[in-house]
Amino acid sequence: MIAKIGRSGNLYGALAYNQLKVENENGKILFANKMIETANGHYSVAQLTQSFAPYLIANRNTEKHTLHISLNPDPNDKVNDDRYREMAEQYMREMGYGEQPFVVFKHTDIDRSHIHIVSVCVDEEGKKISDKFEKMRSMNVCRELESKHGLIPATDKEHKQNDKVFRPIDYRAGDVKSQIASVVRHLPNYYQYQTLGEYNALLSLFNVTTEKVEGELQGQLRQGLLYIPLNDKGERAGHPFKASLFGKNAGLPTLELHFAKCKEVLKDHPTKPTIKAAVTIALKSTSNEQAFKKQLAEQGINVVVRRNDTGRIYGITFIDHNSKTVWNGSRLAKELSANTFNDYWNNNIKSEIKEPAVHPPKISTSNDADLPAEEPHHLFDFLNTTEKHEDGLIEALGGLLPEAQGEDYEEQDFANKMKKKRKRKRGQQ
Repeated sequence: MIAKIGRSGNLYGALAYNQLKVENENGKILFANKMIETANGHYSVAQLTQSFAPYLIANRNTEKHTLHISLNPDPNDKVNDDRYREMAEQYMREMGYGEQPFVVFKHTDIDRSHIHIVSVCVDEEGKKISDKFEKMRSMNVCRELESKHGLIPATDKEHKQNDKVFRPIDYRAGDVKSQIASVVRHLPNYYQYQTLGEYNALLSLFNVTTEKVEGELQGQLRQGLLYIPLNDKGERAGHPFKASLFGKNAGLPTLELHFAKCKEVLKDHPTKPTIKAAVTIALKSTSNEQAFKKQLAEQGINVVVRRNDTGRIYGITFIDHNSKTVWNGSRLAKELSANTFNDYWNNNIKSEIKEPAVHPPKISTSNDADLPAEEPHHLFDFLNTTEKHEDGLIEALGGLLPEAQGEDYEEQDFANKMKKKRKRKRGQQ
């Protein structure tokens, strides 16, 4: 079993993500520890938040006060709800959070069953609960749970998979071809996307892009792909490589088969309403691109925005690392198309968008409003193998995940404003 521990300053985001699974019948609440009970046993995000409010009010300057933990048995393990409850209680107790309020969610939207636990890491007096040697202690508890419940040990699997880590390429490190190969050979096995544009959005997280090329060979028109390395600013940083250098999986014919397969799978995908609601909430509750991206990153969703030379937004794509799915905005909903975001962020015109199923809770105390903002989450090294990415995506997917994509939201926001200024100046000439 693998445990993933995420920390943030966004309690609502963690609760809303899980509660949306429940409301969309893709999850359920298994257990609530020291939580205020409701008359019918059902909860809203606002009701769940009430149990944590005294802890946040008492908080003494702990920025990342929210814990979002996932416990992930091997896909071949069969764990019933009672055992999940017992495992969650033991894990939280041995990690020092047994007396904290926490709620346990079971996710059922993918074949591999797993649970999420949401809590806070400050006690009733506002003091932070020690997280020293947290990673080592967590691994020890997981080994205990595996032995106690007869689960498949994760240790050997982790070591074997660590040989296949793939991460954003660094053109300065050399051997760019091998770096690109480690990405493009594996992505179709883990992520679902329906178009070349969505594939490129995902590749951009790894500092890679593709271009379609056409040519004539022996009187016949042929199409192919080139893979091009990028620097951290998304600019070309080396010569292109033919797709044939990376095997059949990287070529256009195989990718088009993948697109067609994913189109059927994603047509009625159970996570689509959750992702749509998360994007809608972020759009309605933020005032600029920087804050929007930051809020979604906290929930494991990356946003890739495409602009033309004048700064106009002509494409927006959402990459959900929880379900490993990629969505153009217009595919999620017409009101989430690129035009909506261009009107809002470039022209300050905010469209009317229907409220999602879950609403942010209104907390009357001023203390909560003054809580510090969460730093942008990073994308994620495989299984958080380094401490640097400890507060990355808490979803252990039993596969390969990209490393941190260090996007500077403030710098990007400044660059976008400068583009708009240059556009206005040209229009005045």
